[in-house]
Amino acid sequence: MIVLHHCVSARSLRPLWMLEELGLPYELRMLPFPPRVHARPYLDLNPLGTVPLLEDGATRMTESAAMCQYLAARHSPDGLDVQADEPAFGAYLNWLHMSDATLTFPQTLVLRYTHFEPPERLQPQVAADYARWFLARLRAVDVAVQKDEHLCAGRFTAADVAVGYALVLARHLGLDAQFPPAVAAYWQRLQARPAFQRALRVEREAALDQQVDPTPSPDLRL
Repeated sequence: MIVLHHCVSARSLRPLWMLEELGLPYELRMLPFPPRVHARPYLDLNPLGTVPLLEDGATRMTESAAMCQYLAARHSPDGLDVQADEPAFGAYLNWLHMSDATLTFPQTLVLRYTHFEPPERLQPQVAADYARWFLARLRAVDVAVQKDEHLCAGRFTAADVAVGYALVLARHLGLDAQFPPAVAAYWQRLQARPAFQRALRVEREAALDQQVDPTPSPDLRL
C-alpha cells in the first residue's frame, strides 16, 4: 500500500492527483501545515519536516515532481509516462524538473514574504519581483499550450500534473488573473479533469476525518 503524507493543497497535491489519475489504492495521512512546527513526530519519518513524503514499500521519496515520474513509470508506462525511446522524452523530463525548480520556486518566495513571515520580516518588493519572475517563466508553458492541449507527447502526462500544481499555487496567490489566454484555457482543462476534482475532494474529506484544518495551506496565515 502506498502511503502519502500530505498537507491540504501543498506540493503533495501533485502525487495525490497522480494517484487519483492512476486509480491506485493508497493511504492518505494528513498533516497540519507546516508539519515541522505542528507535527513534530513527523520529523522521525522525514527529517526535513516537509511534505510530501511518499512511502511505497522500501521506497521513500520527498520530491513531488519525482513522485509524479515514479508513479507514472511504475504504473502507467504507456500513458502518463513518456518512455526513453519516445521523441518527447527530453521535453517530458524538462517539464518535470521545470515544474518545481523554475515555476513553483519563485511562488514559494512570494508566499513567504507576503504571508508567512512575521510583519517585521515581510518583503513586498521581494514578493513582487518573484511574482514577475514566475509570470515571465510561464511563457514556456504559454508557447507549449498554444501548439497543443498538453505540454508534450501529444497526450496528458505526469508533466501536466507537475506543472498543473504551479497553476494551482498561482490561483492561491492571485496570479492566475495574469495568465495568458492559452495558459488560462489550459488551466481550465486541467481543473475539469475528474481526477483533479477527486483529489481536491479527497484531501478535504481526509483532513476533516483526521481533524486537520481543511484550509488550503497557501491560504493559511501563520
